[in-house]
Amino acid sequence: MGVTEIDRDQHAAAAVDAGSEHDTEKREQLAADINDSDGSEVKQEGVAQVEAITTVWSTRMLWTAFFFLYLVSFVDALLQSVQGALTPYVTSSFSQHSLLATTSIVANIVGGVCQLTIAKIIDIWGRVEGFTIMIFLVVLGMILKATCQSVEMYAAAQTIYWVGHIGVGYIISVVLADMTTLQNRMIMFGINQTPIIASVFAGPVIAQLFYDEVNFRWAFGAFTIIMVVFAIPIIIIFWLNQRKALKLGVIKKEKSGRTLWQSAEHYFWEFDAVGLLLTTAGWSLLLLPFSIASIAPDGWSSGYIIAMIVLGFVLLVAFGLWEKYFARVPYFPWKYLKDRTVLGSCFLYGFMFLSIFVWDAYYSTYLQVVHDESITISNYVLNCFSLASAFIAPFVGLLIRYTNEYKWTSIAGIPFMTLGTALLIHFRRPETEIGYLVMCQLFNGIGSGIWALTAEIAIMSSVKHQEVAVAVAMWGLFGSIGAAVGNTIAGALWTNIVPEKLTAELPEGSKDLMAEIYGDITVQLSYPMGSPIRDAIIAAFDDVQRKMVIVGSCFLPLMLISILVWKNKNLRSRQQEQGQSKGNIF
Repeated sequence: MGVTEIDRDQHAAAAVDAGSEHDTEKREQLAADINDSDGSEVKQEGVAQVEAITTVWSTRMLWTAFFFLYLVSFVDALLQSVQGALTPYVTSSFSQHSLLATTSIVANIVGGVCQLTIAKIIDIWGRVEGFTIMIFLVVLGMILKATCQSVEMYAAAQTIYWVGHIGVGYIISVVLADMTTLQNRMIMFGINQTPIIASVFAGPVIAQLFYDEVNFRWAFGAFTIIMVVFAIPIIIIFWLNQRKALKLGVIKKEKSGRTLWQSAEHYFWEFDAVGLLLTTAGWSLLLLPFSIASIAPDGWSSGYIIAMIVLGFVLLVAFGLWEKYFARVPYFPWKYLKDRTVLGSCFLYGFMFLSIFVWDAYYSTYLQVVHDESITISNYVLNCFSLASAFIAPFVGLLIRYTNEYKWTSIAGIPFMTLGTALLIHFRRPETEIGYLVMCQLFNGIGSGIWALTAEIAIMSSVKHQEVAVAVAMWGLFGSIGAAVGNTIAGALWTNIVPEKLTAELPEGSKDLMAEIYGDITVQLSYPMGSPIRDAIIAAFDDVQRKMVIVGSCFLPLMLISILVWKNKNLRSRQQEQGQSKGNIF
């Protein structure tokens, strides 16, 4: 446990005798220590603020903060598990089950690109301010989900919720980085993943109970209240210690002197609103047509499909030009991509999510329809991935701590991911016993659990504390874009293969039922196992799922290359080089 050079008793004395010259000198020295803690010439207010908080709080308060951050992570993981189980039924309630992947594409893109904006918020305004905003977005998104009356409204609600969800997880990661040394960081990151172990079992059961006893709307409404209750203690802890730091003079807040218009102009450039808009719109327009082309009047020849692809490409080009020539504060930190470790880590995270989401998007539906499993059991199988990832995470953190390196630990994940994905090509068949599918999920979960932690510490070891929030946000952006592309490929395969295959497999006299069956999972499940129509549905799902897994496997070599280009930095040496935030940290 690292302890600040200025004892807590001295802080107490400073609070009592704030007027004395001796105490004034101590406070000035403390402020200087914080500003120089990692060798940065300039500290943004949010970074200086959190360093001051870690300086003035007690060891008990440090571990209390860890505890409540853990509880928020638990509730967030449980909510993810519950809503993941219910989402197929939400889209089916509007007879739009095929849009299951499509509703996540824009959400993943917006959630990814917004991380860089969130990084600016927490660096400029503060961690607790950003956390509060993200909790508000989660609550707003959940309320809209609970009251949605169309699949379009649900997609909008999912986007708002997803930005908040990604933001909460991201800010917790940054705060944990603020509260830990580079060597110990992955231990706490790994422990913070363990709530998933409970949520993968509890989530499907809770989802099943809501679906059977009430409805999906009450599930979203209940978690709206639960999330707020568990988030409030975190906000209070940081707010109280921020006030304490202000009272002791460790940090000072000065008014900017800007008018309302000047403030609006300042933050317009500071958050690079144009860059954010261009990236979000560009990726959304470029990727969405792959999922909706099959339902367009003239397919790929439809005017609006062509226009979306062209406009999406143009906007992404415009984004590059804007960042290079016009942005006063560049939104995307291109300079980090010159470091091969940073670049390799970002690509690893992106390709990993791309590969997984290609075959994961419709997996719950496949298990329920093809293997005739309940919501609970199908999501147990699905969540074995998260279970293995969460279980292995603390051990990976300890291994990184005691070896002081991350590259060889990351290479250990290669056989797990290779086996987990490649074996699915053989085992994702209607006649396969469910145990083999669980085995593949466990392999993939172990591999991804290793890679998620090693890639993140590789990023963090390559930058200073001042740059951690932006670097991790950029890393998260690659993951979100990878997930969006994966969902896009999954949606394109599903919407272009299933209708045609289903029509071909349905018995004569039942082919007119194709649209109704294709659009609603409850209709698919209404036909008993062994009936000709259920057999036709199973044949169609079998065909598309096998192709999804083959596509996902194609990205494995790219993941391997992304790891091999890393520099294998010694964390202890790197920690001494980049400096460490002074304060009471783990």
